[in-house]
Amino acid sequence: MSSNERIAEIVGANDVVLFMKGTPLFPQCGFSSKAIAILEHLGVAYATVDVLQDMEIRQGIKAYSDWPTIPQLYVKGEFVGGSDIMMEMYEAGELHELMEDAEVRPA
Repeated sequence: MSSNERIAEIVGANDVVLFMKGTPLFPQCGFSSKAIAILEHLGVAYATVDVLQDMEIRQGIKAYSDWPTIPQLYVKGEFVGGSDIMMEMYEAGELHELMEDAEVRPA
């Protein structure tokens, strides 16, 4: 299975998925830590993928989304953005609205 197929499967199988460096308990960069804090504050169920554990996914996700940095957030199969976009949307109330509109289940 190609990295694109693996990524598509992960994105399709989860309402909310964050491709990040590290894990929710031990984020390995400040941007991933910020993204996890936002998702935790929203109280939604989410999955994560530690790109540091899989170099094929780490490179593949950048091509898949046409976005050069990690973390990357997907909601209901759609790419939302990285931690800066997440923060902007969160502060404007747009990320909460997106989760509600997408009917994402609570954690």
